Amino acid sequence: MLNDVLITGVNGFLGKLILKELVDGYNVFGLSRSSGNYKVSLENEIPIFNKKFGLVVHTAGKAHFIPKTEVERNEFHNVNVIGTLNLLRGLENSGVPKQFVFISSVSVYGQEFGNNIDEKFPVVAKDPYGSSKIEAEEIVIKWCSIHNIVCTILRLPLLVGENPPGNLGAMLKAIDKGFYFNIAGGKARKSMVLAEDVAAFIPKVAAVGGTYNLTDGVHPDFNELSTIISERKNKKTPFNLPLSIAKLMGYVGDLLGNKAPINSMKLKKITSDLTFDDSKARELGWDPQSVLDYLKYNNL
Repeated sequence: MLNDVLITGVNGFLGKLILKELVDGYNVFGLSRSSGNYKVSLENEIPIFNKKFGLVVHTAGKAHFIPKTEVERNEFHNVNVIGTLNLLRGLENSGVPKQFVFISSVSVYGQEFGNNIDEKFPVVAKDPYGSSKIEAEEIVIKWCSIHNIVCTILRLPLLVGENPPGNLGAMLKAIDKGFYFNIAGGKARKSMVLAEDVAAFIPKVAAVGGTYNLTDGVHPDFNELSTIISERKNKKTPFNLPLSIAKLMGYVGDLLGNKAPINSMKLKKITSDLTFDDSKARELGWDPQSVLDYLKYNNL
């Protein structure tokens, strides 16, 4: 039974890689809205499982973006919180697993800048995405404690891999079109991690449990990233916008309000380090690839 694994969000960016990692050694069952063994919208219904699983990897969730309406704000709670609750209720009906892995985010810390933030740092996010992940974490930890399940929380930064989502995907498109530029030399360092390394680590960490940040340990800066990507794509080196001009644009954005593409707060976020400490995971053998090395030899 321990070899029977359920992956939620199996059709997503990370879910597909976890499936690829586990498919040879486990009996893997997938859940997503439109494909897999169980086609379920977790925010709308409690799934009906016809078996008991040894390990559940819960990757399904609403990805991070800036909501523009109240409906979009509520989607984070509905998908990330209600969806998690419905999954757990479905598992209770079929028999609880031995191990449960929840894919969370470093967004729970609620920080826009900082260096080497570790798992002891308070989770104080107030934005809809970060706060929904905090609530889901708390629900999972309590549920696992009640049912004596080995519980693992993985807090991930920006995910890297082929056809990546989010900010990295946006950078790739901008470089392709020749629109990308760095600000103040692009020296701000950001934590990121290869999705395939996260997938490979799951079987090991799932047996131990705990809460872990996962990064590549290098925390590349925007200039390093954009330079390597541009070289791989045979594009010209991205233009650098001096900080003085960027600050002027930020001040104008402050006057224009929410419609402005950039303001002083956004500028500070872009030009500040935000890195996380993964020492705790390394004690378990976490030994990831460098994102920069990966980018040098792989197409995105």
